[in-house]
Amino acid sequence: MNREKAIVCWSSGKDSALALHRIRKKFEIVCLLTSTSEETSRVAMHGLRDELLDLQAKSLGFPLQKVPLPYPCPNTIYEERMRGAIGRWDASCMVFGDLFLEDIRRYREQWLGSVPITPVFPLWREDTTALADEIIHTGFKVILTCVDLKKLPAEFAGRLFNDEFIKEIPAGVDPCGENGEFHTFVFDGPNFSFPIPFQVGNRYSKDGFAYIDLQR
Repeated sequence: MNREKAIVCWSSGKDSALALHRIRKKFEIVCLLTSTSEETSRVAMHGLRDELLDLQAKSLGFPLQKVPLPYPCPNTIYEERMRGAIGRWDASCMVFGDLFLEDIRRYREQWLGSVPITPVFPLWREDTTALADEIIHTGFKVILTCVDLKKLPAEFAGRLFNDEFIKEIPAGVDPCGENGEFHTFVFDGPNFSFPIPFQVGNRYSKDGFAYIDLQR
């Protein structure tokens, strides 16, 4: 059976990992696509080092397409560079792990319409408490790499995303962090051929966020 070819928008975190898990039998995945910081060579927002991102792709068995972006990044530059990266691959769809932010979905649909690429949202509008439970009990191993200090204490950076974490998050914090409360790194789970080895480095703060520096 011929399957549609898809690019997976890969954040290195739990939502994109679950989206990939959901769609991998339906689509032929041609690559993982990740935006990175030109300044730091880390995954944008997640603060993850490039070498750990590379190991994720190797363990999952897919090519990795990085898209270096400046900070701040105007939409025109973002779209130009993303369009160039997407154009290198033979694909008709792009898969996102977005959950419920309507403005982000509308933006993706609008600019991808000019490529043209069909956006796919396999987790859209599902209950985030149920999704968090699915991520944990499907066997994904996840660590928080970044927290918004307006929403969570710095000590949550470096915590494992597990049942204990879900019980301890303050009221008003989405269990999947979809409002930007936190970002994550998936280091093992379904579809991984080996766990990603890493060491937990220093915790540091920047621009209102606390990060944990994960190293090989």
